[in-house]
Order: sequence, then structure tokens, then C-alpha cells
Amino acid sequence: MAAPANKTIGDLNGKWVLNKNLSDSVEPALALQGVGWLIRKTINNTTVTLHVKQYQGPPTPPAVAADDVPPVTRIDIDQIATAGVKGTTENRCLDFVFREHSDWLFGRVQGRSRWISSAELKALVSAGGEAIEKKWAQDDFVARDWLDGDAEKGGPEGETHVLNHVESLDNGWTALQVWGFQDVGGERRYARNIVVAKGDTYVAFRMIYDWVSELE
Repeated sequence: MAAPANKTIGDLNGKWVLNKNLSDSVEPALALQGVGWLIRKTINNTTVTLHVKQYQGPPTPPAVAADDVPPVTRIDIDQIATAGVKGTTENRCLDFVFREHSDWLFGRVQGRSRWISSAELKALVSAGGEAIEKKWAQDDFVARDWLDGDAEKGGPEGETHVLNHVESLDNGWTALQVWGFQDVGGERRYARNIVVAKGDTYVAFRMIYDWVSELE
């Protein structure tokens, strides 16, 4: 189901289910991240639903939540899986501070997130951009196909996307994710463009979500 008009990058609250028919396979990326064959196959046959809560709140450690520190946008996501697969959580603070996290699927990682405009995103992955120079990406894949009109400017400064950068602390890979909305088959949908990198190997893929409902 297409995203409602009132859902923007500034309000992802609700339930979203991964549309496997419209999305690319995650299996090559999982293989590069060191996930075993059996788990990869199981995940490939699993339906994943995101329960998203987006709000303003104090930053989590290591940032200091003092009285004089303004609240930040926080996005807490529970990934609910079927086929007996244990879900994972994504808890993002959009202040671009690295925070460590560990789960059963990816092990120990550190990640950071922030708002990003279309122009900033294009610069990040252009020739000489930080993502290219630091080998988080090999091209501009994560900047492609986005809707970036005025209706999409849901960030506090009119940004159209959320950028997530994750580094594995155990297995040597990085993941660069961009969230936003795309026109897919004539319907506006929540999407993630992702590139996983390790050494000189890159796996780029897109995840497309169906809108389900508001949280109960």
C-alpha cells in the first residue's frame, strides 16, 4: 500500500511491512556482513514489519542529556519478523554521534544518524565526496530515485532524508543507508537505499515498504 500523504521523513510513525516483490534481495549484503547461509535463507523467507516511533527526546549516551542540551529527533524501530526469526531493534538519535550496539544478527556495531538534504546527499556521494573517499560507497546509488519536492521536506531545516552510517566493530564492513520516499510504479512509498562495503567489495540494494497502519 502506498504511503499516506501525511507520512514524510518527519513523521514515519506507524507500521510498515517490507515489500519483497518491489525490493532487492538482502542476501548478498548479509553474506558480505558475515551472516551464515542458513540464517540468510531464513531471513530471505521472512516477512519483516517495522513498528516505528518518531519523537523529540533527550539524546542517549554517549551524548550528554543536560538541561541546556536541546532535544533531538529520535526514531525507535522494532523489526517484527515471521518464520521463527528473532527480530531486531533500531534506535536512532539524529545528532550524528556514534553509539555502540550489539545484536544477534550483526554483532557489535557503532552507528550514527542525521538529517540530510538532497543537495548534501548528492555531494556526499559525488566524486571526491566523503562517502567515496572513505570507501563507504563506490557511486551515487544511495542518492538515486528520491522524491525531493517541497512536500517531502519534513526535516527541521527542510531536509528530505535521514542518513545512517554504521561500522562493524567485529567484521570490517560499513553500511550507508538513506531513508526517504520514492515513486515506485506510480505510487509514493517509503524506501531505503543501502550500500554495504567491505574492502573493495560493495553491495547496493533498495528496500521498499508498504504502509500498514498507525501504531495502536
